[in-house]
Amino acid sequence: MFSLTNKIAVVTGAARGLGLTIAIELSKLGAKVIATDVDVNQLEKSAAENKEYNLDFMELDVTNVSDIKSVMESINSKYGGIDILVNNAGILGSMSIEEMDKEKEWDRVLEVNLSGTFFVSQGALPYIKESKNGRIINISSVSGRNGGFESPMSYTAAKGGVVALTRGMARHLAPYNITVNAVCPGATETEILKGFTEEQLQSILQYLLLNRLGKPIEVAAAVCYLASDEAGFVTGLMLDVNGGGYFG
Repeated sequence: MFSLTNKIAVVTGAARGLGLTIAIELSKLGAKVIATDVDVNQLEKSAAENKEYNLDFMELDVTNVSDIKSVMESINSKYGGIDILVNNAGILGSMSIEEMDKEKEWDRVLEVNLSGTFFVSQGALPYIKESKNGRIINISSVSGRNGGFESPMSYTAAKGGVVALTRGMARHLAPYNITVNAVCPGATETEILKGFTEEQLQSILQYLLLNRLGKPIEVAAAVCYLASDEAGFVTGLMLDVNGGGYFG
């Protein structure tokens, strides 16, 4: 089950952390994975440290539409298509409602997390349409489902937008046999948690039934399922991987 042999997968925000874990797990199932990120130095470091996996690393700025188009064209030309897209690139932000600055945080967080998800999907779509079983998997958040516990409103709004975008794209792309789903993690042991204080983390844990942080591999496993042929009848789903932090 869950063989991704001969599949071409693109993962954004994959130089480190959750994105890199997702890329590695997809490659273990047989996919050829192009791990993209705006951080060139970290891409080079991760490439050197993960040579045993079927990964290629490529620079991509998800806020630059012309860059997205160029990179997707390059991937299609080199690998002969795109079967799976994982929109993982995201940033957190830190400002409270009272402090929120439009230029310093609000616009930037929505540009990366929400606009990036849409425009990368748009750029990859001509090639995913050519796949027999196209998959788009967006990484949202429990914050986008219930308003979050300690997340800034810029992040919450962006991830809520990803939820709505996932459902809309699922409707529009179903005629092409492309499934569109989202994974909604809770607090997970990644770089993004460095923006939280110990008090904030403890506040989050009290709302999680399992009373612990998630692990990147647990989120990656959900992505692998949604990328598989076995998930071919699943679309428009928000798959919660958050320790009981959201019941719907």
